[in-house]
Amino acid sequence: MSLLKLEQVHVGYGGIKAVKGIDLEVNAGELVTLIGANGAGKTTTLKAIVGLLKPSEGRVMYDGNNIVGQPSHAIAAKGLVLVPEGRGVFPSLTIEENLQMGAYIRNDRDGIAADIEHKFSLFPRLKERAKQTAGTLSGGEQQMLAISRALMAKPKLLLLDEPSMGLAPIMVQKIFEVVRDVSKSGVTILLIEQNARLALQISQRGYVMDGGLITLAGESADLLSNPKVREAYLGEG
Repeated sequence: MSLLKLEQVHVGYGGIKAVKGIDLEVNAGELVTLIGANGAGKTTTLKAIVGLLKPSEGRVMYDGNNIVGQPSHAIAAKGLVLVPEGRGVFPSLTIEENLQMGAYIRNDRDGIAADIEHKFSLFPRLKERAKQTAGTLSGGEQQMLAISRALMAKPKLLLLDEPSMGLAPIMVQKIFEVVRDVSKSGVTILLIEQNARLALQISQRGYVMDGGLITLAGESADLLSNPKVREAYLGEG
């Protein structure tokens, strides 16, 4: 069943047409990736989904309803949560406080406390630094925190924008392990990622975006073996 469906979505800002009429679908329980070069329109697409940018045309159907024009906080309250590029943690708050902020739409205090402990089990490094301010963490630790904070909202659909950007290889592996585990736990995920190979290896389906258009779509295994994808995004050919 389709949880998210973009229908002929166009998005422009500052006189630039960044997204030029795309169709994209994510079914409940899927891990779907969207790959493409810098400037392809991937981040703009995510911002349009969560209400940070308003499409000039088209529909964003989430859970059967068109959410275009709804404020981003209302969209988040429906279970559609974005982990933005650059992580966006609250630098002056502690790790624990950041996690509590992720649960601001919840009022089940015991459940929130249990969920914080669960996130600490996913990322023991965060537990060791629970009272440390987020601004003092490394990039990888901040990414762990950003994902954990998003999960505190109990999302139905998690949007991840470049989670591995700027991270050391060992940290990239850890982040991807967690993304895979979160997917296996039942959370639907739409992943934008520069590391096309890793993204296609952990996802079921993928879309390739170029110049504001979807140029290829299919099963991830098929895209991994596609000569065009291998040459343009996997450094082969």
